[in-house]
Amino acid sequence: MDRRHCYLDCRYRLSFVHKPDVYPAVLPLVLSGFSNVDEADWLLFNTYDKLEEQVVNWMAKQSQTRMITIGPTMPSFYLDKRLEDNAYGLHLFTPDSDTCTKWLDTKEATSVVYMSFGSLANLGEEQMEEIAWGIRNTNYNFIWVVRATEESKLPKNFVQETSGKGLVTGWCQQLEVLAHKAVGCFVTHCGWNSILEALSLGVPMVATPQWTDQPTNAKFVEDIWKVGVRAKTDEKGMVTRDELEESIKLVMEGERREEINKNAIRLKELALEAVDEGGSSDKNIHEFVSKILCNNYRAALC
Repeated sequence: MDRRHCYLDCRYRLSFVHKPDVYPAVLPLVLSGFSNVDEADWLLFNTYDKLEEQVVNWMAKQSQTRMITIGPTMPSFYLDKRLEDNAYGLHLFTPDSDTCTKWLDTKEATSVVYMSFGSLANLGEEQMEEIAWGIRNTNYNFIWVVRATEESKLPKNFVQETSGKGLVTGWCQQLEVLAHKAVGCFVTHCGWNSILEALSLGVPMVATPQWTDQPTNAKFVEDIWKVGVRAKTDEKGMVTRDELEESIKLVMEGERREEINKNAIRLKELALEAVDEGGSSDKNIHEFVSKILCNNYRAALC
C-alpha cells in the first residue's frame, strides 16, 4: 500500500508544544512525523465519532484529506464479539495473566482499584512512595502494575504489608483486568490507549497525567466526559498520598459516583455502537478498504 493512502494519528500534543524547552528533543521528532501529512489521501483516527464529536467535525472541515474515525482499535472480543480472539498480539513486557485473573476472581464486584502508569513513565521514588501509601490508606483491594525497573522505588516492606489487600505485578493483560467485574476504578497516567480501553469497558478513572497528550486526556476524563476525576498535584508537581486517597474514594464511593458510573456506561455503549456492524467506525473501515481495493484494481488495469 502506498503510504500516502493512510496517515495514522499518534495523538502527541501539548506538553512539549506549549513548553518546548522542557522536552527540547521531542518537539522536532514528533513534528517530523507529520511532515508529509498534506500528501496523505486518508487520515485514520483511533477514536469514535460520538466520543469526540465536536473535535472530529472541526478537524474534518480543516482538511482536504479524507478523515475518518476507526476506533476503538481493540480486540472484538471485548466489544461486539464478532471475533473470539481476545489478544492484541504484542506486549512490551511479559504479562502475568493467570495470577491477576485468579486473584481478581476472589474479589467482590467493583471492589478493586487497578493502577498502571504505562510502559514508559518513570516516577520518582518520592512519588512512588506517595502512591504506595495513598492506595494503602484507601483500604481498597488493588492491583498495581510496577515494572521491574521501577520495583526498587517501592517503599520497604510495602508488598509484604499490603499482601492481604493488594497485588503488585510486573505487567498484566490490561484489557482482561479492566473487563473483570471486580474492577471498580482505574488509576491511570492517561495514555490514549489506556483511556480508550477504560472508556470502551465502562471503567471510571482517576487521572494522574505525566506529559504529552496525557494532560489533555485527563481534562476530558474529568470535565468533558465526566467519567472520573483528576488527582491534583502539589507545588512540587506530585500527587500526594492524601490527594490520591481522596480521589479514589470519590470515584469508588463519593457523591459523584452514580453520575460517573452512568457516564462511563454510556460511553461504553457508544464505543460498541461505533464498531458494531453498521456503526460509524465499522462503515468507515469498510469504505477505506473498498477505496484501496478499487484503486489497486484500477492501477492493475493500466
